Amino acid sequence: MPAPARKPYQAVVIGTSAGGLKALSAILPHLPADYPLPIMVVIHVPPHRQSLIAPLFEEKSQIRVIEAEDKTPIEGACVYFAPPDYHLLVEGNYELSLSSEEPVLFSRPSIDVLFETAADAYGDGLIGVILTGANNDGAAGLKAVMAAGGAGFIQTPQSAFARAMPEAAIEACPSALILDLDDILLELKKAA
Repeated sequence: MPAPARKPYQAVVIGTSAGGLKALSAILPHLPADYPLPIMVVIHVPPHRQSLIAPLFEEKSQIRVIEAEDKTPIEGACVYFAPPDYHLLVEGNYELSLSSEEPVLFSRPSIDVLFETAADAYGDGLIGVILTGANNDGAAGLKAVMAAGGAGFIQTPQSAFARAMPEAAIEACPSALILDLDDILLELKKAA
């Protein structure tokens, strides 16, 4: 008897820090305009400063790119960036919410907070992606994604600008796929 077909993925979460703009530039602008999955991104940026990341990627991407706002309904073919100095959370009703609770691992926004809340909401319909970064934020979050049945992709440490984040994620999630950026893009396209 054939194995039951896997239900399609419903959403993607991406976490990155040092070197993240370059890594995201190898992925987001190359997704097609009809890419159906919503993508939520935490990149560590300095607090108390307006972030120009969403407009930068909006200009060069085929799908919509916005900075997340509180109570935003999550829609496909859209990238949502966490605003500076706010945690980005996914609610059970598939809305985004923002929180100014304490930093996690010295980070607000925290990758772990996004990934853990998204894993609660989407379960095995979620893909978690950890890219370059200089701390271990995201390792526990990716573990939560995979524990809920979701998929985990990690940038190869050798190709990362900063290896600490991918290495921590690999240690926490040894069964995750460890891929170069081109292959992460390919897997995200296939998952849709």
